[in-house]
Amino acid sequence: MVKKMNKNIYRIILIGSFIGINVLILLSISSVLSYFKTGADRTAMLHLDLENKDVYLPKVKWRSVDNPGRPMEVKTQYEIQQDYLDAWYVRNVAYKTNDSFGLQDFYTDNARKKVLKYINDNATKDITIENTTLSHNPELDFYSADGQLIVFTDYQVEQFRRIYKGKEVAFETLDTANYKVLMLLEDGFWRIRHMIKEPVIKISDTIFANKFASIQENKIFINNEPFQIKGINYYPQETPWDMFGDQFDIDRIASDFDIIKEAKLNTIRIFVQYEDFGKAEVIPEKLEKLRLVLDTAQTKNLKVVVTLFDFYGDYSILDWTLTHRHVEKIVTTFKEHPSILAWDVKNEPDLDFEARGKESVIAWLRMIIVQLKKYDSNHLVTIGWSNTKAAELLQDKIDLVSFHYYLELDQFDTAYTILSKKTEKPLILQEFGVSSNFGILNPFGTSEKTQANYYRTMQTKMSIHELNYMSWTLYDFNNIPTSVVGSLPWRKNKQKHFGFIDQKGNKKPAFKFITKQ
Repeated sequence: MVKKMNKNIYRIILIGSFIGINVLILLSISSVLSYFKTGADRTAMLHLDLENKDVYLPKVKWRSVDNPGRPMEVKTQYEIQQDYLDAWYVRNVAYKTNDSFGLQDFYTDNARKKVLKYINDNATKDITIENTTLSHNPELDFYSADGQLIVFTDYQVEQFRRIYKGKEVAFETLDTANYKVLMLLEDGFWRIRHMIKEPVIKISDTIFANKFASIQENKIFINNEPFQIKGINYYPQETPWDMFGDQFDIDRIASDFDIIKEAKLNTIRIFVQYEDFGKAEVIPEKLEKLRLVLDTAQTKNLKVVVTLFDFYGDYSILDWTLTHRHVEKIVTTFKEHPSILAWDVKNEPDLDFEARGKESVIAWLRMIIVQLKKYDSNHLVTIGWSNTKAAELLQDKIDLVSFHYYLELDQFDTAYTILSKKTEKPLILQEFGVSSNFGILNPFGTSEKTQANYYRTMQTKMSIHELNYMSWTLYDFNNIPTSVVGSLPWRKNKQKHFGFIDQKGNKKPAFKFITKQ
């Protein structure tokens, strides 16, 4: 009986294995047939994910698609635009790596030879190029009756290029040019046959005069009235570094704004995190939450400094177009909002100099400022540098010079004086403060009494220098995200206690000196 059962079990296992193997074979054959039937996917072959909208997003605006012969189909226009941008992207990658991989899919043999010669010459000379286009304005010149050939002119192509000799930056340029482009439809894809660059016109990145907020004789003016910033950096107590998340509570924010206004402050600084807001594809719900905050600030008669690109740290030239779409969406949405005083490009970008390269960070900042000024001439622009030395950078591009200060009190006057002699722009002490983190985890920390004395002294200094200021921060926090200061408990504990109001909602002694009384 047992032997008979074992034989049946063996038969079942053998039959099941046979069926399973045949199923796998059939699936494999089906996949191969499907591949040959549909044709190779250039995106998959290149591993560039070119169809992914998060790769390369320069601004594209067709000036005209009128054609005297065959009308341009909307689907065809999209395909041409996508293949044209992909061709730019692949060429940019080729210039950066001196590798021709992928060019054959976006350029005909004749056009590819020119690019290959350029790449080979650069490789021989140990030259590499980081290149990106920022905007395109194509206008259709000719579309053949058989739908196989197109000629268009791409006007005012904004292009940034950084040239390396070895590992050293040899040259950096921002320019515009027109390109005459001929593309052919081959194997279902549009490939560049000719692309001729016309004379270059240098872009001017002049800072235009502001309409709503302006600078007059080294002073801030709002609606032509002088304005001194007396402000504070703000996060809700329950959601530090996650102000626009799932626990967003505009009623609680409004209540906090009442506290700030009653304390005789007139400005808040808030933070827009790049990834949290959707990067290039800004999330509409996040924009609506930001609108509610700005509207509420307006009802409370508070001005707002909006810090963009918080927690962004790439800066690579190939990533620029994505950040430009991010800033375009946010800034154009709120360019007319009366509560905004200034756009703060990024919080403490100089801390990324070592990891990302000072040249890369500075170049990115410069181009973001150009984009900001292009989309919004109503509000001021600044950068939240981490110290007075870094604040000497890019002064000719910004309206306000902002710096942070967390060093010793007795060094402040010297640091401020040195900076003030190197700029004619208004200065903002954008972050300063001290943590009242005395306790078991930090027996050598600062007490609440010492914190209050610190602010008393700083208020005296700011009165003497007539300095714009924004302290850090309204509340003590119960939880600090690891992404902010790391996981070490003593670092987190210190960050929890910079507020003027403690974790239980009680005003600390320092609150008396939140502003000059």
